Amino acid sequence: MNVPCPGNEFGLWLVLALSVVGKGWGGSWRLLSAAYLDASWQLIQLIGCSNFDAEQRRLCLYSALFLPLRGTSYKDRKDKMIPEVNYIFRDSLKRKASDADTVINIHKSLEKFLSLIPSLLSNGDVQITEVDWGKEFVDVPVTSKLRVLTGFLLREIKDFWRVALLVSTLLYHSDIDCSQDIIGDHFQLDKRKGIFVSVENAIVKLGLEKVWDLKPLVNGKDIMNVLQLKVGGPLVREWQQKALSWQLAHPSGTAEECLDWMKETYSKRIKME
Repeated sequence: MNVPCPGNEFGLWLVLALSVVGKGWGGSWRLLSAAYLDASWQLIQLIGCSNFDAEQRRLCLYSALFLPLRGTSYKDRKDKMIPEVNYIFRDSLKRKASDADTVINIHKSLEKFLSLIPSLLSNGDVQITEVDWGKEFVDVPVTSKLRVLTGFLLREIKDFWRVALLVSTLLYHSDIDCSQDIIGDHFQLDKRKGIFVSVENAIVKLGLEKVWDLKPLVNGKDIMNVLQLKVGGPLVREWQQKALSWQLAHPSGTAEECLDWMKETYSKRIKME
């Protein structure tokens, strides 16, 4: 059962949007930002406000509001590149640093989510294209890749994965740009609600809803024993990721089976070097 969001919540957000995007932003960017904010609010209500707690709704709306700024940076006084969203949160809005970090992490997750949505909708094989997932996923069997990649993505954003999914649906197969007269119909919100629900159900069916609570089958000491190392380092970290990939690919696997796989795989790697 859908529970409506508090009646005054969006009104407060509209005031915030007008105060933030009205300063120094071009007209088209203000329009796009406000459109994403409005669409995300409507989508939250369509999906059901009770599916998101107050903190998730708040940061979802921030993520939508600053969606046009994702990936943009500026140079600080030390010539260090800083995300513009970070500057707005800390210097303009005077919000806590964790708000900026969460929104930036949500924005960073969007490309990966967008690359997974087609496979999660069809439960098909994952085709890795321009998204860089990392070398530790290269050897993952095709039949397990969807569960492994989705699991790692959710472990990155944890409780905010539904927020990231919602924002991703606004970008999925969207041809909206700054020059258009943006209205709610452009987003086809009923369709995007359907995408959200289908992907959410697929993730739950894969058993990944709380995957960040998954305890690794093997620890650093186990890995050091297999690799015959006396001290830790990048190699241990690499194999921790590989071991977690194996665990996600084999949800019923045991620690002993994981270690056997690791010994065999590492032995083959040594012989090839």
